[in-house]
Amino acid sequence: MTKKKISRTKKVLLLILTITVIGLIIPEDFKIPVVGATKDSYNKESFWYYPWGKSGTHKGVDIFAKTGTPIISSTKGLVLYCGQISMGGNVIAVLGPKWRIHYYAHLDEIKTHAFSFVGHKDIIGTVGTSGNAKGKTPHLHYTISTLIPYLWRIDSDHQGWKKMWHLNPIEKLNRKTSY
Repeated sequence: MTKKKISRTKKVLLLILTITVIGLIIPEDFKIPVVGATKDSYNKESFWYYPWGKSGTHKGVDIFAKTGTPIISSTKGLVLYCGQISMGGNVIAVLGPKWRIHYYAHLDEIKTHAFSFVGHKDIIGTVGTSGNAKGKTPHLHYTISTLIPYLWRIDSDHQGWKKMWHLNPIEKLNRKTSY
């Protein structure tokens, strides 16, 4: 490689590193995503519960509320996806601080669009029973995934190796003193 190519490579790597670090240091101002929810609105033991339907292990938390209850973005971020998938039904994925994906599933309505920025108080949808929640009690399935693997989270649980990609949202919900 020539000296010029090495210099260009270093600049690109430095830019990538800078963007990664900035994403990691942005504070995550977490809010419970279902308006009016309390600690009684979800099962505190449901994260990584096995067996759990077709997915095998429950990688999030279900927050129960009436159909049509507003869902707010739990953090500020960029909406990466809005649409329908078979198991999740109407879903939204938001890229938030610390390179975390906040996934909202089983929505009745989607009230945002892809590639829009949302604040932690913006209504992005409503609670519902879409996808594999059809015929069940209305709820929001909420998952927090990380783009940067947390290798120390791997354990011997069923699908425990996947824990490096999934954070326990119940820990964040339980820290909230007000809803």
